[in-house]
Amino acid sequence: MGAGEPGAVEDGDRKGGLRTSLGGLTTRGRSFLAAGLAASACAYVLGQGDLLRVGLLLSVLPLVCVTVLHRTRYRVTGTRRLSPSRVPAGAEARVHLRMENVSRLPTGLLMLQDRVPYVLGPRPRFVLDRVEAGGRREVSYRVRSDLRGRYPLGPLQLRLGDPFGMCELTRSFSAYDTLVVVPRTVPLPALRLAGEASGYGDGRQRSLALAGEDDIIPRGYRHGDDLRRVHWRSTARHGELMVRREEQPQRARCTVLLDTRRIGYRGAGPDSAFEWAVSGAASALVHMLERGFAVRLLTDDGNAVPSGGTSGFAGSTQESADSAGLMLDTLAVVGHSDGGGLSRAHGVLRGGDEGLLIGFFGDLDEEQAAVAARMRQRAGAGVAFVLDSAVWAGEAGAAGRAEERLRRLRESGWTAVPVEPGDELPDVWRAAGGMRPDTPTAPSGGTTGFTGGRS
Repeated sequence: MGAGEPGAVEDGDRKGGLRTSLGGLTTRGRSFLAAGLAASACAYVLGQGDLLRVGLLLSVLPLVCVTVLHRTRYRVTGTRRLSPSRVPAGAEARVHLRMENVSRLPTGLLMLQDRVPYVLGPRPRFVLDRVEAGGRREVSYRVRSDLRGRYPLGPLQLRLGDPFGMCELTRSFSAYDTLVVVPRTVPLPALRLAGEASGYGDGRQRSLALAGEDDIIPRGYRHGDDLRRVHWRSTARHGELMVRREEQPQRARCTVLLDTRRIGYRGAGPDSAFEWAVSGAASALVHMLERGFAVRLLTDDGNAVPSGGTSGFAGSTQESADSAGLMLDTLAVVGHSDGGGLSRAHGVLRGGDEGLLIGFFGDLDEEQAAVAARMRQRAGAGVAFVLDSAVWAGEAGAAGRAEERLRRLRESGWTAVPVEPGDELPDVWRAAGGMRPDTPTAPSGGTTGFTGGRS
């Protein structure tokens, strides 16, 4: 269920046979039954009639409670609503539960329990007093996770109890929902990154460069077109009304490349190098979409998101919003790939018309550094954030080896920036733009500056 959408209504009516209900005897009910049977046996052996009556009372009481509870025809419906259904790691979401008694009889004491993964917190439990016929109760709880992923919520369990506490029956609803925890994203400064191609300013181009009347590409007249746009020369040539086509603004392209190779990273957890790279990729794609770029997400195994749109890039404004959610959902569950190279991603990139390429790389050996160098030749400009696993592990001599890889990337045209433990993405983003870390952030709506192929 998405945020604000009603959940599916399920029936909490009785399920299972009487034998299943006997399994719901509580410790008190089992103790009464055992004591009653023991007293009855002793009364039979000793010939004590009064003790036999006490034993029968102790034995029958929990059985009567089981039978009554089993035959109780409570009809309870439940809905669950997540607000919101997609949250960044470390943020809280609220789960709203609503129970409604749709039977003609009031309920007894109801205990609600919702199943949630342990990473979201303790399992929520609620006790509801008597619910009148047609009445409803609403409760809510909060969930939070520092780890990205997709987490199922539910099914909701309803526990019924008798007034004496002899028996408890659990009835489960079948519906469940999914909470998507996406990577953390941080605001990035709007600046002109290093290596930018000049001459485009706001990162947009025109599809039609009209140098004169001969360059006009006409189209057929449509109802509602301004008659002042009629192109009479083309009208005479085609024998029907033709109008001038308007210039169509084209969005500059940006590809965010995420290296997920298992051998490229060490460690795990929220503070690991891989999680830094995933969060950086999420922040970069959101930032570039806000700047008006057509963006796609590409991984080392060659998978591109979104796969539709124009040449695999997000298109219109609405499509960009949908694609942003799709890419964040993909990053929410992305894991390490077993591949050892970047050749598949290199094969996806075409020559020269891919626009800006922003890469988040793990450890690069000499061979993979050469592949990354060739990838730069297939993009208009490239910025690489390199997280060397040896540097993150604090190995001796790791800085020298990492600098050699960075030099190789820079010689091929990359703007290569090293990322070390504790670095913040806005700081290394400024470094990629040739700005000092203490340089004030450009005002919102400023020029991002990268240009590239057309979408």
